[in-house]
Amino acid sequence: MKKRISILIMAVIVIFLTVPTAYSFFGVKFEKLTPENRMIKIPVNKIDDGKAHYFMAKADDGIMVSFFTLKSSDGIIRAAIDACDVCFRSGKGYIQQGDFMVCTNCGQKFPSSRINVRKGGCNPAQVERSVEGEFLVIKMDDINKNSWYCKFKKL
Repeated sequence: MKKRISILIMAVIVIFLTVPTAYSFFGVKFEKLTPENRMIKIPVNKIDDGKAHYFMAKADDGIMVSFFTLKSSDGIIRAAIDACDVCFRSGKGYIQQGDFMVCTNCGQKFPSSRINVRKGGCNPAQVERSVEGEFLVIKMDDINKNSWYCKFKKL
């Protein structure tokens, strides 16, 4: 009986230590945003803490597009679709580990300062954004053109 309990405890530990499993078990909370005048506005003071913040918005094709924002180590607020050109079909997205965003499908790590800089491959898919006054602004045109990345996402 003690051996079974020990094996069960070890199995639980292994499950919780694996990033993709922990991600899908606990899930990531996506805040649903509603555009105004075809723009999404996020208060900068809500996302400038160096932590990844996850959001979603409904594209014109009905797909819920998930993305994250992050103030990178170089002080720039960045945004990316929670998917990439390679792993988007997995629907798993990214989690933050320190100054890196990590793909929960393949394990690739991306420095925060390279998000919105490198394109293609397993890099987080870029979201065009601008800081206007106290808000990070993302146009719905950019959400719409990137909706295909989230076709397989289970939110």
